[in-house]
Parts: sequence; structure tokens; C-alpha cells
Amino acid sequence: MRSDAGTAEPSAAARVAGGAAAPTGGAVPALPVWRPVRGGNAFEITVARLVQAIKLGMVRVGERLPAERELAERLQVSRVTLREAIAALRDAGYLASRRGRTGGTFVVSALPATGVGAPRPDPGELAREMGERLHDALDFRRVLESGAASLAANRSLSAPERQHLVAALTASRDRDPLTRRVADSRLHLAIAAASGSPSLAAAIADVQLTLDRLLAAIPVIDRNLDHSDTQHTRVVDAILGGDPDRARSMMEEHCDGTAELLRGLLV
Repeated sequence: MRSDAGTAEPSAAARVAGGAAAPTGGAVPALPVWRPVRGGNAFEITVARLVQAIKLGMVRVGERLPAERELAERLQVSRVTLREAIAALRDAGYLASRRGRTGGTFVVSALPATGVGAPRPDPGELAREMGERLHDALDFRRVLESGAASLAANRSLSAPERQHLVAALTASRDRDPLTRRVADSRLHLAIAAASGSPSLAAAIADVQLTLDRLLAAIPVIDRNLDHSDTQHTRVVDAILGGDPDRARSMMEEHCDGTAELLRGLLV
């Protein structure tokens, strides 16, 4: 197990970033939100999955959704249902469609049209609105995400999977308040996908979305960001180093820190 002190030995993430070429083959885990739609409300669930992907930054503003045929196959809905869902989100201001060779359906906003220009929500008020649901979501997140980190460390990750984790870790260090939250979510979802359990990854995506508005509203504190960056690095290092116990404990520590901050908003 590596020591946290000193800089004599580069981290596992640094070794992957510096000693491997960009991935040229193999599968990077699929986004957990693109899972089959189940139940009788296919249209509503499809809309929810698309919004979830946008809000969690899995498809960012300016990026294109997967091709219609591919997305319909992944969600296991008809192309008619998918088109209706996309049309609804165009009307709501999330998506725009373009024609031509470079066309497709693109994300144009992570907020509904009615939310553009709205004042920043008060985190304390949001926390109080959630009430006991906040405590439940934080406890659930701690169990899910620490388990995912442990499972990921137990797996023999492919080179593309390892590179994907390192790229997500690097992006998560972004200090721009407009993109930090999205990059943070993408790292947590990358770890979830690396667990190899689609069900676990989907559950983590759901709980991330439950907490998303509150996490996005909390004050930006540099010291907290520094601490979060350090914890993220330790989690990824433990995963890449094949140390499931450390991966679990580091993720628990990280989730506990976030929970303390959010619960403090209830005071």
C-alpha cells in the first residue's frame, strides 16, 4: 500500500497518464443512464433518462446524442418513442436538432428553458426541502459508491478503462464553477462503470441525480476543493493499484466529507 507522504513514487494515475498511449481498442464502460427502459411508461422514462444524462454531464452542452438507432437499441424503446422524447426536450430547451452530414441532436442547455437566468438556488433551502430524503440519499450513496470503488479495484481493468478513469480524474480538477460539478459527476460515474456492475452503476447515477441540485448550489470553497481533489486521486490510485480495501475506505472518507458539508446546510 502506498504512503500518502512524499513524492518519490508517482501515483498510479500519474503512471497510467504518463506511461500509456491513448486507448485504441477495447471497450470503455457504457454510460449507466443508457440502460433498458422497463415498465409501461416508456415515453416518460425515456425523457427522464435523457434529462439524467444531460444533468449529470454524461452528454455535455455542445455534444451530440448517440445516433437514433443506437440509442433506441440501448434504451430498448421504439424509434417513435425516442423521437417523441427528443421532441419534448427540444420544446423544453434542452436539445436542438441539426440537419446535414454533421447533423444530429445536440445538447444546448443543461437547464430547462424556464430556468435560464433564474437566480442561484439557496442550498440551505434546498436541503430543508429534501429533509429526511437528504439523509437517506447520503447514506445510500456512501454504501453504493464505496462498494463500486472496491469492486473496480478487484477487477482487471483494460487499458481503455484505466485511461478513461485517469481522464475523468484529470477533468474533475477543473476549478471553473460552471463545469466543476459536471466533471465531478463524470468521475464518480466512471468509477461506478469500472465496477463492472451495470445495476450498481445505474443506482449511483440515480442517487447522483437526487443530490445534483444541492451539490451544484453549495458554496465554492477552495480548501474543500483541494481536499476533494486529493480524495479523488487516492480513490483512483487505489483502484488502479488493485487495492479494494483502500479504495473502499477512501471513497467512504470522501462521501463522509461531502455528507458533513451538505448536512451542515440543514442547521
